[in-house]
Amino acid sequence: MTISAAEITIPTAESVGIDDDTLSVELSDGRTISVPLAWFPRLSYATRAERKHWRLIGRGQGIHWEDIDEDISVENLLAGRPSGESQASFKKWLAARSARRTTRGRQRRRPA
Repeated sequence: MTISAAEITIPTAESVGIDDDTLSVELSDGRTISVPLAWFPRLSYATRAERKHWRLIGRGQGIHWEDIDEDISVENLLAGRPSGESQASFKKWLAARSARRTTRGRQRRRPA
């Protein structure tokens, strides 16, 4: 008996849309996959401007948000895998984010 390996081609991301509770990715095979934004806490906490500042990486195999240091692969979206970031890592990121925002706010308020 001969067994042949099936070749699976994972489509690439072509565009990204985010609203208040959903991440939607248009794929090269014509599908659009939508997942809850809650799957990715950094995106949930990001501002609208930060959410809009994304770029495709790996020729569309993933999406990167520079401002919040978030990477999401198409493969994980298709497999239904939410963020694998630990709670400790997320809390550390959130604390650093809060500290940066506080520092920026103080710098803006100083008289020139």
